[in-house]
Amino acid sequence: MVSFLPSEEEKAFVDVAKDFAIQKIRPYARQTEKNQGVSEDVVRKLSDLGLLNLELPESFGGLELPLVSQVQIVEALAYGDLDTIQGLPGAGEGASFIRLKEDHNAFSFYQTQCGTGICPTVAFLYPNQHKLQIKKIDNGYIVDGETSPLKNVRKAEYLLIAGTATNGEAVLLWIDQENNHSWKVLDGDYRLGLLSAGFSRIQLNEVSVSNNNILASGIDAETWMNEAMSRVRTLEAAKEIGVMAAALDYTVKYTSQRKAFGVEIAKFQGVSFNLAQMAIQTGAARHLVLYAAKQIDEGETDAVFHSIQALKKAHQSLRYVTDSAVQLLGGHGYVQDHPVEKWMRDAQAQVGWFEQEGDLEIRAGNWIMYGKERGMSNDHIRVDATSKSS
Repeated sequence: MVSFLPSEEEKAFVDVAKDFAIQKIRPYARQTEKNQGVSEDVVRKLSDLGLLNLELPESFGGLELPLVSQVQIVEALAYGDLDTIQGLPGAGEGASFIRLKEDHNAFSFYQTQCGTGICPTVAFLYPNQHKLQIKKIDNGYIVDGETSPLKNVRKAEYLLIAGTATNGEAVLLWIDQENNHSWKVLDGDYRLGLLSAGFSRIQLNEVSVSNNNILASGIDAETWMNEAMSRVRTLEAAKEIGVMAAALDYTVKYTSQRKAFGVEIAKFQGVSFNLAQMAIQTGAARHLVLYAAKQIDEGETDAVFHSIQALKKAHQSLRYVTDSAVQLLGGHGYVQDHPVEKWMRDAQAQVGWFEQEGDLEIRAGNWIMYGKERGMSNDHIRVDATSKSS
């Protein structure tokens, strides 16, 4: 039996994170959204508490915590406001890539910059960019085209590209904006949620990436990408659990106080059954996230698959829970006197920016049928598929 009861150290971290989320993040969430950016005060206090760089290695000033600990802390922070957490500066998704190969030469200057306190912001260009081409040349790669909306790209100083070149090989590239002036931020992308995260598309015009900025290519890039993306998916899913927990708690409190016909509306079956479903969806998604984190920490070969399943379930549950919260508050669910309408808007933006459910279904299918991490012994699905294709 697997137990996810937090250790004393984890509990202390989670308590600090949740107190900060409730007292310093949630009360200012509307102002943060209006400003479309997280205040320097919040960033500095999170940095002072050590909660800004949970994933980065210690050599970069991070805490380098196990993923099981991180997902609990990240959930607690997102309980305050997902938009604020997504708008924080720093390595972002790049932290998982750096953690796996912290000694890579391309990261040396970034490591020096992190020594000053807060790391420069890294925008992450995830795979499957349909309007972008990566061409291999004799001494590197040429990147040309337009990206999908990327998080925090307006303040990014570095761009981490995880993609596939036109010759079919996987590549990981690291681009420095200050030295190369490599990309141009495009206006015109407006979203209803996660406004503090600064989503924008960028244009790269025949940007040359030299050998010094190639993190990996071929099978090395594929392996690195798989391991890092598993960590990114699991952390993103943990953030979504935080929003669900916030929406559930708020709705339970509201329906237990609001009365109709002299009775608290939580006592009506139509309301209580919905609340029970919200709790079930939140709990189920949380357990999948914790299990995926455990598998990753222990280096299990099925960690990729479980990270995919955890994020897919989190996406589904997040939409259900936040939409139910708005519905159960009735007309109050749509006004800004209550936070649930913002949580629903942020939820819709969250499930759309990174890997969507259709993408995750395809990845899960590819892993089941072709994943190199899986063995063939006692694997009836793959044995059957192989025999039919031969």
